[in-house]
Amino acid sequence: DCKIGERCIIHSGAVIGADGFGFAPDFSATGGEWVKIPQTGGVTIGNDVEIGASTTIDRGAMSDTVIGAGTKIDNQVQIAHNVIIGDCCVIAGCAAISGSTKIGNFCIIGGAANFAGHLTIADRTTVSGNTSIIRSITEPGQHFTGVYPSMLHGAWEKNAAILRGLDKIRQRLRLLDKSKNSES
Repeated sequence: DCKIGERCIIHSGAVIGADGFGFAPDFSATGGEWVKIPQTGGVTIGNDVEIGASTTIDRGAMSDTVIGAGTKIDNQVQIAHNVIIGDCCVIAGCAAISGSTKIGNFCIIGGAANFAGHLTIADRTTVSGNTSIIRSITEPGQHFTGVYPSMLHGAWEKNAAILRGLDKIRQRLRLLDKSKNSES
């Protein structure tokens, strides 16, 4: 049950509509196992979407996984079951979006960025490459950077500047400590 809009480009090796990774534990007295949850939803792809090579878009568990109109997805991106991606987003290679996450419109997602499941991401959010998003983003237009955990881009820049000068600060503290000890 995959619906693909008009003027879409789907590159080699893309998989659309594979079962999502849905399992429930059954750890009864018989030894326990993981039981597969049937994935009965589909995938709906809007008009003018481009999907890169070897990208996987899983079908929804009960409702459709949705890719909004005009969205561009690079190679080797994982989009899990029940994800909803808004219109005109761009998602760079190796990004991963876990199940039931909702990405707003006009979002920019850098390469190898990853999202925990069941999050809501506001419109016009930018996520730098290799950033892990572990909680919802509610304010539109924010830029998040950082390997783990994510933080506002401005805060990350300030911390990065401090880290670059940290050795000089350490040297000054040592000199102050030596001069204090020599006075005693």
